[in-house]
Amino acid sequence: QVQLVESGGGLVQAGGSLRLSCADSGRAFSTLPMGWWRQVPGKEREFVASVSWTGSVTFYGDSVKGRFTISRDNAKNTVYLQMNSLQPEDTAVYYCAADPDGNWRDPADWNSWGQGTQVTVSS
Repeated sequence: QVQLVESGGGLVQAGGSLRLSCADSGRAFSTLPMGWWRQVPGKEREFVASVSWTGSVTFYGDSVKGRFTISRDNAKNTVYLQMNSLQPEDTAVYYCAADPDGNWRDPADWNSWGQGTQVTVSS
């Protein structure tokens, strides 16, 4: 059973950095691809990044490429999202997700979600 808990959100000024963490208390973490998504009220959930179960393959949404880095530590059952050069448009609730089916770019294909953590970037 996958149970995801995000942490690390908060308020930061434009140009600053934050690192989000997502811990999984389940026993299958090291075998599962993981991802980060974000959502602004009234808008669709947006793909941010994903990482394979080995950590060797990563994908990023176009709006975060070159600024965000996803990584994982399977020994700690944790996936991270390092966010640099943050901009006000990065303000959103960030969700950790696990265990995708066929289309990793479709939120409906991800089977487990955390509760979300708020990231607010001030100008």
